[in-house]
Parts: sequence; structure tokens; C-alpha cells
Amino acid sequence: MIRLFVAVLFVGIASAVRGDVSVLTQHNDAGRTGANLRETILNTSNVSAGHFGLVFKRAVDDQIYGQPLIAAQVNLGAKGTRNIVIVATVNDSVYAFDADNPSAGEPYWKVNFLGPHAVPPRVTDMTDACGGDYQDFSGNIGIVSTPVVDAAAGTVYVLARTKENGKDFVQRFHALDLRTGMERPHSPVVIAADYPGHGAGNAQGVIHFDNLRQNQRAGLALVRGVVYIAWTSHCDWGPYHGWLIGYDAQTLRQRAIYNTTPDGYNGGIWMSGQGPAADGDGNLYITVGNGSVGTDANRSDPINRGESMLKLTPDGASMRLASWFTPHNWFDLESTDNDFGNSGPMLIPGTHLAFSGTKEGRVYLVNRDQMGGLGGAGDGNNGVQTFQVSRAGASAGLFGSPVWWKGPDAGYAYIWCKEDCLRQYKFDPRAGKFVLPEFSRTDGKDRARMPGGILSLSADGSKAGTGIVWATHTISDDANHQVGAGILQAYNAERVEKKLWSSDQVPDRDAVGNFAKFVPPTVANGKVYVATFSDGLNVYGLLPGAR
Repeated sequence: MIRLFVAVLFVGIASAVRGDVSVLTQHNDAGRTGANLRETILNTSNVSAGHFGLVFKRAVDDQIYGQPLIAAQVNLGAKGTRNIVIVATVNDSVYAFDADNPSAGEPYWKVNFLGPHAVPPRVTDMTDACGGDYQDFSGNIGIVSTPVVDAAAGTVYVLARTKENGKDFVQRFHALDLRTGMERPHSPVVIAADYPGHGAGNAQGVIHFDNLRQNQRAGLALVRGVVYIAWTSHCDWGPYHGWLIGYDAQTLRQRAIYNTTPDGYNGGIWMSGQGPAADGDGNLYITVGNGSVGTDANRSDPINRGESMLKLTPDGASMRLASWFTPHNWFDLESTDNDFGNSGPMLIPGTHLAFSGTKEGRVYLVNRDQMGGLGGAGDGNNGVQTFQVSRAGASAGLFGSPVWWKGPDAGYAYIWCKEDCLRQYKFDPRAGKFVLPEFSRTDGKDRARMPGGILSLSADGSKAGTGIVWATHTISDDANHQVGAGILQAYNAERVEKKLWSSDQVPDRDAVGNFAKFVPPTVANGKVYVATFSDGLNVYGLLPGAR
């Protein structure tokens, strides 16, 4: 079932003696800020058409849905100590490429989880999703989440899906050696879970995990020795529920299970591919789209928490709901498909605040320790602050997540909704809220269609002249149900109305190819790694001779 191509020997991982930066998880850190604050090469002076552009590509065997990850200073034995980039595809392949050397085109290792009787599930296998017209994927549905890397243990964790013997749908949790791609002891583990409840699809008071209907889209999270994996659905093809399952990072034994709607229905944990956020105490934060909100008798009943932001605390073999927030207009969000849960929560550094948004283009700031529960009538939301991001009269949902930077003068959140422009909001630490209206925004000509701009940020700490907001988006097509050309753009993070660079300035050299929806750029060590749906990874950086 597994074909393994190994180009290196087991030796070990060296310390990052050069100070090179790793990006080991989706959106960079446990708070999902999307920021690399140790970028000392790229800055607002040298990211320009004459100095910056596409420096090399890496060919892979299918579309890339997960964010590329960077592991710095990996000791590859005879191959030397190298920075490597980890890339996974919907053809159930994982690659480890040299992250820096344009001439090193072949992967150091590649694994593929297919075989004579195992193929990737395909969009056509989701027979009744979207009423039989399922287009959220365009082909294979093998690996679609961002893996997570434990650099200290030298392990890459990934969730792969297969269709076996023509009829059996299987999901497996793999732990791979970072140096060779070989399976770690106890790997892989077949995903299986039961949860008590009388909700949709239960059998005698037990809900069984469904490997076909449960879509594993959110990035994996490694928190205190446990790898957490979250599931949603394929276009609300039920019965399904939101699942969050934790596995011991060393033994791969199942450690904890949480179901979002055990006495209800739906409640997917999608978050546009973002991983669950986590704080320093090991609490996890997720947003839940659609589904049951409490019970008919009590909408604040914690048993079912669709359309909500949740704080979960590991508690033995389960997850305890420590706090939660549900917008007052949850019923309208549910009935109009403007769900809370398309954007994952971002934890604002140095505060106890979490920030997320909805498909209606409204964002919510909550105290993550006392989220506020169910909002009241009118505008009686119990959060700290809520406001509409999209321009007047537009319904412009927030997909992906905001990104954050503490600049030389203030902290800022950056948000790019669909059918809108990039907006920068200044945070007032004394008030504990954002200053309205926005501090800066891009030209309206940079309006992005579905899913808006997918963001990352790079800077050298808070140093002026180093902050850059990076965004990928589709050029003209609605990318939800079709594959279309994409673009990479760079903006000055101190004032985003100042565009620095765009891949369409010198298209013959820098064109992105097909846009990879919901996949943030990865910025590290002077390079920007951009996933594509053109069966390749693009790597941008300073051009030869540029400084």
C-alpha cells in the first residue's frame, strides 16, 4: 500500500546554528497569527519588481491544499545540513525539497500512500454532496490539510485519505521521520471514533465516525505532546458532525475526543483550512460552522454548539467546554449559509483576546477566558467588539483568518474579505478594542473575488521598514467552484495602501499559475513559498545580484 522513495540516511537533526527560521505549523504559530517576526532578508526596500521575483519551482504530482512548511537545519547525513520544505498533495504524496537551492530540483525524499488497491478519494465519490453537484474539490481528495512538524522529535504528522478495494474509504494518521520520510513506530493509525449522543446518524445512542462524509480540512495542531485533528463535512452532506480528536504524538494512541453536536446535527470544524489555535496553558480554540445551537428548550445548552467559537480544555479522555461565544443572530447565519466558522480564531499576542469572523463579513473580538455565551436580541452580542469589515452594502465573507503585527507604533490586524480590498485595523491596547474605521486599506482595484486574500506577514520584529503583508488570491474567477489563475502581492504593513510588488508586474517571470484556495504563503529565510493548483510549488525571493 505504501511506496517509499528515500534519498537520505537517518542521521539526526542539527541545531539551527545559523539562526534560520522554521515554519512548522499552519499560519506559523499556536496563536495562528500568520507572522514570521524573524525575517531579516526581505524588507520594504528590496521587495520590488527589479529586485524580487520567482527564483525557482518544484514539480509535484497534484494540487497542493496544505500550507508548505519549513524545517530549518535538518541534518541529512551525506546530503549535508539543509533547510527543507515539506509539501503534501491531494494524490496522497508528501515531499521534502531543498528550501534554498534552485539547482536541487529532486526531493530529498518522497512518500506516497497509494498502491494497487488504494487510490485517493475523488470529488465524484461525494455522490450526494451539494445535492450531487459537488465542486468544492476539482479532482483528488487525498491530503488536503496542512501537516504539523515536531522539530525536536524530527517527525512530520499528516492525515491522508484513501479509497481501497474500490469501495472502502479510510483515513490514516501518519507520523513520518523528518529526515527520511519513513514511518515512525506505531504509524500509521486508522481513524476510528465513537461518541455518545442521540444526534444525526446515531446508532443506539452512539455516533460513529464516518470516514467518507467527514472532511479533514483544518490544519493539524501539536499542543503539549498531542496532535489534534479536526473534521467538518463535504458541503453539509449528512449525517455528519464536527469532530476534534487528539493523538499522542509519540505512541499515536487516541487521547481525547470532542464532538460539537452529539445531540444535534452538523457543526463542522472547517476554518478554511486553519488549524485549531492554542494558548500557553494548552487550551484549544476553534470556530464551529452551522448546525445545532443548544437545544430547542435551551439555546445555551453546551451539548450542541454550532455557529460558535469554543475554548476547549483537555480533560482526561475528553475535551471540556471551558467557554464559548455564539452571535445573537445565529439563526440567520445558519439559515442563510453565512456561517460563523469559515474563519478560524486568531489569538492576539499579549492579550486574552481571540478574533474571528463570518461569511457575512462581520468580525468578532472576544475575551477568550469569558467569551460571553449566547448574544442577546438586537445588537446584544456578549463579545468585546464586533464590526462589519466589508464595504457598505456588500456581503463579503472572511475566509482564512486575520494576521497580526505589532509594528513600530502599534498593533494591527489585517483582513481581506472576498469581494473587497485588504484592510488594516489599529488596536488600542488601553481600550482593548480596534479603532474604527480602518487605519489603512488598499486601492479598490485590488478587490479579490472568492475567497478574498489569503494572508501571511513577515517582519524583523517591530522594526520599521520590515513589515510586509503577503497575499494570494484569484485574479478574476470565483475560486470556490472552479480552478483559476492566481496572484501573489506584497504590501507595506505599516500602511497597506502602499503596494510593494505583485506577480503580475513581470508575468513572464513571476506568474503564480493556478490559485491554491485557502493556502497562505509561507515566508522564511528570504523566500516566499506559494502553493499552487498547477502541480507545483513556487518559490519567490531576491533575484540574482539583488540585495
